[in-house]
Amino acid sequence: MSSTDAANIESLVDRASAGDQQALADVFGQFRPRLRKMIAFRMDRKLQGRVDPSDVLQESFLALSEKLPEFPQRKMSLFVWVRLVTMERLMRIHRTHITTQKRDARRDLSIDRQLGTDATSMSIAIGLLDNATSVAGKVAKQEQQAALIELLEEMDPIDREIVALRIFEGLNNGEAAETLELTKQTASKRFLRAMQRLRESMLEIP
Repeated sequence: MSSTDAANIESLVDRASAGDQQALADVFGQFRPRLRKMIAFRMDRKLQGRVDPSDVLQESFLALSEKLPEFPQRKMSLFVWVRLVTMERLMRIHRTHITTQKRDARRDLSIDRQLGTDATSMSIAIGLLDNATSVAGKVAKQEQQAALIELLEEMDPIDREIVALRIFEGLNNGEAAETLELTKQTASKRFLRAMQRLRESMLEIP
């Protein structure tokens, strides 16, 4: 980010904190596509079709309007902070829907496997095996998915999460490091190591 861009964002945050709704909308609008990508990846498969990502974004925007004065005290980049607020709203929506749905609607996956640093095994597996389309391919895909989930759940939670952040959410190394509270050097090393181990392990899956 250039110094000019940083100054523009700082100006928008100052105006939004003072109650300028258009400035707040401009801040949120810059990150909306990336936030929608995160929501699509993190949302429990059982809730897709019941919860619209736009509703999550709307709730996040409202929460941001309340929390924005807190941002200057946060030692993180603006996007990482806005993503954190959005993740909090997504988790709350998940809990609300999972609590109110019948037991059979949440039998296969729990919220704990979909959100947080110890989650995303299912989402990663689906993302990696998203190209099988034939009937025979779908059967094989289900078997591969089960094996891949088992493999992912054996990974260190931080390594699994950094793969999710970098590959599926599209965060850069600095943003992933901030999110996981790691140094940039450590985040880079863990990402490269995790990807290497994942590639080697996937070769063993039929």
